[in-house]
Amino acid sequence: MYTGAGTRQDRGAADSGGSAGGRRRGPRHPVIAALSVLTLLVLTVPLAFRAGDEDGPTPVPQLLAFLPWFLAPAWLAALGAALSRRWLVLLWALAVLAGTGWFLRPYGPPAPSDTAARPAKAQFRVLTANLKYGNATPDLVRTVRRERPQIVSLQECDARCAAALRAPALREEYPYRIITGDGGARGSALLSIYPLHRRSEVRGRLSMPGAIADVRGERIALQVAHPMPPEPGETAAWRVELDRLRAMAAARGKLPTLIAGDFNSSQDHAAFRAILRTGMHDAARMLGNSRTPTWPTRTTPVLGAQIDHVLLSGSLLPVDGQFLDLRGTDHRALLVNVKLI
Repeated sequence: MYTGAGTRQDRGAADSGGSAGGRRRGPRHPVIAALSVLTLLVLTVPLAFRAGDEDGPTPVPQLLAFLPWFLAPAWLAALGAALSRRWLVLLWALAVLAGTGWFLRPYGPPAPSDTAARPAKAQFRVLTANLKYGNATPDLVRTVRRERPQIVSLQECDARCAAALRAPALREEYPYRIITGDGGARGSALLSIYPLHRRSEVRGRLSMPGAIADVRGERIALQVAHPMPPEPGETAAWRVELDRLRAMAAARGKLPTLIAGDFNSSQDHAAFRAILRTGMHDAARMLGNSRTPTWPTRTTPVLGAQIDHVLLSGSLLPVDGQFLDLRGTDHRALLVNVKLI
């Protein structure tokens, strides 16, 4: 009897110890594990579309604009997976980190190392700026007088902006200009010290004028870019208008071509990369600044996306460039010194 009782007690203790041991060996921090899985799901979907060279439906295009910052939540997810001992989730997190790192590579070639030494047929400076409904017009005027760009591409040029561009001082400095749209976000402008011959616009809800500039006897095609932003419900228009810019670039032939403006897209968007695949090159990338954010200015340069670009065809090379802050707008301006070879 005593031995039997002892045996039952031993078994009970063993069962209790085994149960306690099981709890110790089981998954820990289930809430942290669940949050890690949810975070990785949010990151994996846009990465899958990026790998498939597609932009996908909302919210994928919006998330892709901030792809470089996937690293922070991915590392947190990896830490959470390690703390909760979810090893498959940890492997998933490491795969997301590796995929993000792979896509962080600059898209397209850098500028040739001998750019400055190459003889030039012509050289000029181009400035592109989104003025946010014309609010940055006063600072724009001060900036162009200080920096002296020969060509200026403007987006969101409202009635105040148009009036400032037509003022005597700027008319004298930039005798050639094209101002289109009916103000607000729809207005755009091209200013030039060189003669401009107007060409057909790229169709869009926001005005995108184009021209042929006579730069010291050389013809150069100029195009303002300002497709619709990929807001929820507007991604179809955004894709269509970027594709029209792609078609314009593809039809350029041997004509040196410059496209400058607010593309509302980064190198992580397939619709933007399609333009680059026509042989256009991103000046910021060529100068080693492919990830410098231009929007929104309230969080740049710590956080943001590079959606403002100067694209150049093969016979145009960037010599140097800089990002400029204009008061009154949520975009940074881009100033590039360009050489025609």
